[in-house]
Amino acid sequence: MKTVSETISGASHLTCSNCGKIYNIHQQQTYASCCNQPLFTQYNGIHPAKENLVNQPNHLWRYAAMLPVFDATNRISLEEGFTPMHTLHKISAKYAVNRLCLKDEGVNPTGSFKARGLSVAISKAKELGIEHCIIPTAGNAGGAMSAYCAKAGIQATVVMPKSSAMLIKEEVQMFGAKLIEVNGFIHDCGKLVQQIAAETGAFDMSTMKEPYRLEGKKTLGYEIAEQLNWQLPDVIIYPTGGGTGLIGMWKAFAEMQQIQWLNSSKKPRMVIVQTENCNPMIQMIEKGKKNESFQPSYSIANGLVVPTPFAEKSMLRVIHESKGTGVTVSENDIQQGIREIARTEGLLLSPEGAAAFAGLKKLVEKNWIESQENVCIVNTGSWYKYH
Repeated sequence: MKTVSETISGASHLTCSNCGKIYNIHQQQTYASCCNQPLFTQYNGIHPAKENLVNQPNHLWRYAAMLPVFDATNRISLEEGFTPMHTLHKISAKYAVNRLCLKDEGVNPTGSFKARGLSVAISKAKELGIEHCIIPTAGNAGGAMSAYCAKAGIQATVVMPKSSAMLIKEEVQMFGAKLIEVNGFIHDCGKLVQQIAAETGAFDMSTMKEPYRLEGKKTLGYEIAEQLNWQLPDVIIYPTGGGTGLIGMWKAFAEMQQIQWLNSSKKPRMVIVQTENCNPMIQMIEKGKKNESFQPSYSIANGLVVPTPFAEKSMLRVIHESKGTGVTVSENDIQQGIREIARTEGLLLSPEGAAAFAGLKKLVEKNWIESQENVCIVNTGSWYKYH
């Protein structure tokens, strides 16, 4: 039986998420130039047995056959992934949900789910010989990239809003990355990143503008399935900014169906949760178009302030295919959610995770979630990083 260090990746090529055009996985790629859409990694039919997982280490590289790094020596890992799946018994009873689970990503290295995407993306960058990476970030992705670049020996530049948490700025600098602060939001940082990348040759790690952060994030879906004994929940509620985790989970579920790891063909209804201060995807879901005059404003859930997500078409596809929906919550809803989970279940959620919980309450109230259903909410980061 293969160990994780011997497991061979089944990745074969990349395809445009819109038209399916094939791109070479052995060359540096960003996004599909044919349609200006994200690239998705495809696998060539290797069918690893899920029974083999029992001998794999408890981090995301246990799924190495379904990840895009070919040489195990290029894997840059801080033992990210395989995070706890809590059952919230008291909250389930209070809101009449059959079973409510919380996937707690706040215990990942650098304190957020961003560790998943950046572990795989920086590993692939090392494999492709990339020497300098740059990223626009609301905070946590910058901290994660800085850590993995430090371990990989790759130069890192992080561009984030001045309003980001001071602790995260210090974290970035402790890992040796260059920090650039911008007046504005993440899309303003993205414009500067494009300029710097063009001038310096640094590789742009922007959300969904390279293929491999998605592959790391999809392991969230593999873990949810494995931790629930290969029976997916009826509903997954996800606090959504750039949408990599949402798209990644949906990709994971399709892959697991293909390799026959799931016990049922039924997949979850996927829910996007955003804040009133920045909710472009909810506008798209509800009205079919964005409000072009909408101006984003600061949120305590700074990871949700992504006014112009690159992968909006892919996110809308997930909502349509899953028969899902979107929910907007207020800043007050988020604050109340943090306190309620803390005082009821003894868990401190990030503001983004609390937004997902607030979304659950709204959907239960509308009877969109029914009492016999099983629900999973995702807490994407650590409360401790926001102070």
